[in-house]
Amino acid sequence: MQSTNESEQPAPNTIAKATDKATFSHKHKIVFVPRWAALIAALAIGLLYMALPERLTYGPSWLLLAIEVVLLLPLMFSWASRRTLPHAAIRILTFAFLVAVTLGLVGSIALLIITLPQAKASIRLLRDAGLLWCTNILVFAFWYWEVDGGGPHMRQHTGHQAADFMFPQQADGNKTGWAPEFIDYLFVAFTGATALSPTDTYPLTRPAQLLMMIEAILSLIVIALLAARAVNILSG
Repeated sequence: MQSTNESEQPAPNTIAKATDKATFSHKHKIVFVPRWAALIAALAIGLLYMALPERLTYGPSWLLLAIEVVLLLPLMFSWASRRTLPHAAIRILTFAFLVAVTLGLVGSIALLIITLPQAKASIRLLRDAGLLWCTNILVFAFWYWEVDGGGPHMRQHTGHQAADFMFPQQADGNKTGWAPEFIDYLFVAFTGATALSPTDTYPLTRPAQLLMMIEAILSLIVIALLAARAVNILSG
């Protein structure tokens, strides 16, 4: 009887292979797939910057997109080939990308304020404001995605608990193991740029609060000042 029971039990190698397969499938769904949404958003930032007029950009309008491609190529290769880069290298590349796009955004808004008195075409002014407003949302969605809980990679090893931001799904201790993806941070950035304050997702740490304050300030500048200027042009 003992030999029969042993023969009915699955071999250790079979159990290990099944476990590895399940683990890979889990990582494929959580780690790799959401990053493609972030990649599309990153390219969208560069394209929005290219659509701005030259008076609102430093250097050629394609420069920011070129910088993005150089910084993101190693990450794109890693995601496509599923070869893991060192976590420190991913953080360095990501923050270099964030610094570049943030400087581009702030610089364009500063140029827009400087050239605002000379603006005469209200339609063009509103178009430029819309491009910068959309860029503001995408840039801060990346900041939230990368800052919260140490980044998307580290969030998979913290039990999916609320760290820098608390989503509604985490309010009860997140018993289901829900983990935010890039689209969730994009929604947070969109509501922050629209309502100029947190809505259903709350910043828990000072860095998160500071980021939301900066996004709200930039959004307020773009919406309030430029809309007022456009109204003055139309009424004049």
